[in-house]
Amino acid sequence: MTNDTFRSGFVTFVGRPNVGKSTLTNALVGEKVAIISDKPQTTRRAIRGIVTRPDGQLVIVDTPGLHKPRTLLGQRLNDLVESVLGDVDVIGFCVPATEKVGPGDRRIAESLSGYPRARKVAIVTKTDAASREQITDRLVEVDALREDWDAVIPLSSLTRDQLDVLADELLAMMPTGPALYPEDVVTDESREDRIAEIIRESALDGVRDELPHSIAVTIEDIARRETGDMTDIHANVIVERDSQKAIIIGHKGSRLRDVGARARAQIEPLVGTRVFLKLHVRVAKDWQRDPKQLGRLGF
Repeated sequence: MTNDTFRSGFVTFVGRPNVGKSTLTNALVGEKVAIISDKPQTTRRAIRGIVTRPDGQLVIVDTPGLHKPRTLLGQRLNDLVESVLGDVDVIGFCVPATEKVGPGDRRIAESLSGYPRARKVAIVTKTDAASREQITDRLVEVDALREDWDAVIPLSSLTRDQLDVLADELLAMMPTGPALYPEDVVTDESREDRIAEIIRESALDGVRDELPHSIAVTIEDIARRETGDMTDIHANVIVERDSQKAIIIGHKGSRLRDVGARARAQIEPLVGTRVFLKLHVRVAKDWQRDPKQLGRLGF
């Protein structure tokens, strides 16, 4: 394709926490680049997923869900979303088909007026889990939120129903221009960051509601062994209190072993070798509220 027909640009998906933004990003990319959990505020960084097609390239910036912040971390996540919204070409506003539009959705939809440069698309997610009546009700409710939607699209990331329709619509809204990344690249996340996120996702599985926000992961070392097909990875799982440390470790270390096994299964295809994964659980008291500790953890 010549540059006068090839299109490329940036899109981000916004919405309340847990409306399916990361799942949608992964489905469009065709590979897991953003971790998924049923816990709110799973996504903590602006993760770029890259979709390259013959007619164009979409760079999807997966962001945290907008919410009322209760900690300094929460405020910084909201600030991150706002900085991304000011730079993208298209904003996709996500609402799940399974839940009625509420005050949080209305507040986010209204806030999009602060980003006049970006075109707006409304996306009704999780249609595979909803009845036809629910989907119709959501489409009507979402359509009424704003008068300037360029499109309103119902879809399912899990069954991929209407996914191509969304990709076609998004690409058509992008400016003409060359590809922004090589066509074989699916994310600009470093290997170290992807491994840390996989470990955090595994640690989030099954923990109580108050604990997910307190979990962070840092990578100490990644080293390929000189002999044998093995990579050694040493990582820290960081929590805020000793009681949380005990939950993560579990009875006689059973839960931490499960976390390591789940994470290792996803890390091995990423690094291309078998993995020896050593996890240390450390306490950093109230790190979500401490500017110095947030800085050290990359926030």
